[in-house]
Amino acid sequence: MDKLIPVVVIKEIEDTEKILSALKKNGIDCAEITFRTSCAEEAIKLACSKFPDMNVGAGTVINSEQCEKAIAAGAKFIVSPGLSAGVAGVCKKHNLPYYPGCVTPTEIMAALELGITTVKFFPANIYGGLKALKALSAPFPQIKFIPTGGVNRDNLEEFLAFDKVAAVGGSFFVDEALNK
Repeated sequence: MDKLIPVVVIKEIEDTEKILSALKKNGIDCAEITFRTSCAEEAIKLACSKFPDMNVGAGTVINSEQCEKAIAAGAKFIVSPGLSAGVAGVCKKHNLPYYPGCVTPTEIMAALELGITTVKFFPANIYGGLKALKALSAPFPQIKFIPTGGVNRDNLEEFLAFDKVAAVGGSFFVDEALNK
């Protein structure tokens, strides 16, 4: 798994190549393209075609239908803001990693029951940040976290230093890459 997962919002399909090229130029070979825009599916397809060596996934996937579209477009992993049993089922059927948003013990237990051991912790800054991750990892030592939301250049290394953090996500990677 990549340690840095840029959260990429593509508003215009023409921006896909520019953004992914900038990420690659900055040594980042991963992109979570969000399903927040009308061109998300097309952007994932284009990204997978133009950048086959990059780990391109779909983010903000909130139902099975979006998940199927993302996978058909070529997504190599799926991320959701919350936990969806339907999305988990589609990912399992296609043997793709699924990282659902889980911030409470109940959500983590539900993820474990679905066989999921790596979860998105979103929004990390609102739900207690690194302190919360350390507290949650005590009863759930088998869980790895991907904190997103409030992760930035100032606290990135602190998050990555914690052994229960599989990766960190954030849109700031895109801003940095485009501004270099």
